[in-house]
Amino acid sequence: MSRIQLALNVDDLDAAVGFYATLFDTPPAKRRPGYANFAVADPPVKLVLFENPAATGTLNHVGIERASMAEVHVEADRLETAGLVLDVEDEVVCCYARQDKHWVTGPDGQRWENYVVLADAEPGSATPLEYADPAVGVCCASIHRTETDSAG
Repeated sequence: MSRIQLALNVDDLDAAVGFYATLFDTPPAKRRPGYANFAVADPPVKLVLFENPAATGTLNHVGIERASMAEVHVEADRLETAGLVLDVEDEVVCCYARQDKHWVTGPDGQRWENYVVLADAEPGSATPLEYADPAVGVCCASIHRTETDSAG
């Protein structure tokens, strides 16, 4: 099953986890220092929280979590055929998970991630914001290669 991902910057991770656990009536699926995610069944959404008080906004990024690498590749082919430029990342560690993914940029600059989680990353791996661009506060710095960004 595919589901929309919504990644938010939060000032206080403990307060945000408490709020969203109550709102969606589900505990976090993963909790690491400065990071939590929820795999919400109803409505189907992957909610990701980054403790990032220095962020200039609450939206970190949006995406679509896919069930398989095959689905990610089908979407990549479809988007490229439609003329969108993809920023492809294979076998990356981001957000405490090993992932294959690609990014596209919407007409208003929103970055959309299309990804599959290949494996959980060990707790000793880099934290999500170690990869972050501090000026933007987004998970992985490689998504900020603006020279490849295009709305299509």
